Amino acid sequence: MVLLDSVVSAGDDDLCAQVAIRPDSMFCDGAAVGSWVGIEYMAQAIAAHAGWLARRRGDAVKVGFLLGSRKYEAAVPAFAVGAVLHVHAHRALQGDNGLGAFECRIEVEGRTVATATVTVYQPDNVNEFLQGGTAV
Repeated sequence: MVLLDSVVSAGDDDLCAQVAIRPDSMFCDGAAVGSWVGIEYMAQAIAAHAGWLARRRGDAVKVGFLLGSRKYEAAVPAFAVGAVLHVHAHRALQGDNGLGAFECRIEVEGRTVATATVTVYQPDNVNEFLQGGTAV
């Protein structure tokens, strides 16, 4: 499931993606998408950043996992049809062990409408991790 429409900009520690809310958008009730979907928009922006970095290095894109978020806050109950969201992900912390934290925000018309710190994990060997291996 891909919810982002496009990548607007990308850099070493940042990515901005765009999402246009349409009546046929996934999770849309015809009038709006609940703001709770914002955490998934943020997670997908982080994944896009990881993929962008891997491709820039010439590496294969690896699977990553959303571990959780701290203090997701939305200033609106929903994202209305017609809104264009700019989803920003800034890599605030990245460990050698694959753990990372991103400061994320969603803006509509230049106004921040949702924020969260999102924690992610990208194991070196995803198959081993899924079969019960330990995070290194």
